[in-house]
Amino acid sequence: MGLKDDGSKRADDAPKVADVALIHGKTADGEGLRIIRQREDRLEIGAVRPLKQGAPIVGEVVSLTPRPEFPLLCDVKVELEAPAAAKDRAESGRHGPAQVATEAYRENWDRIWPSKGEPELAN
Repeated sequence: MGLKDDGSKRADDAPKVADVALIHGKTADGEGLRIIRQREDRLEIGAVRPLKQGAPIVGEVVSLTPRPEFPLLCDVKVELEAPAAAKDRAESGRHGPAQVATEAYRENWDRIWPSKGEPELAN
């Protein structure tokens, strides 16, 4: 463990959180690899695919470094974080298109379906 001249610990000596992936097969199309990934305190399943010129990036961009003693177990280095919108969608468990209502949409809704005011009490 490294120490500064004054005896305090260096920032680069902070314990690193393990981020590893176990390769367990190929994807159905044969272009990617299926993985089980452990990071922080959770397990994730997913797939890694090579980047292609002109194709959209889905998720994170990572590089895998196989371990010499067991090449199917790889250390993961995140090269580019996933966009925030994709992270939020993945964490919330929602599927489908975003729910968007613009101000113009709301105004037109009010024109078509005007408020009838306060309901009258019966008796």
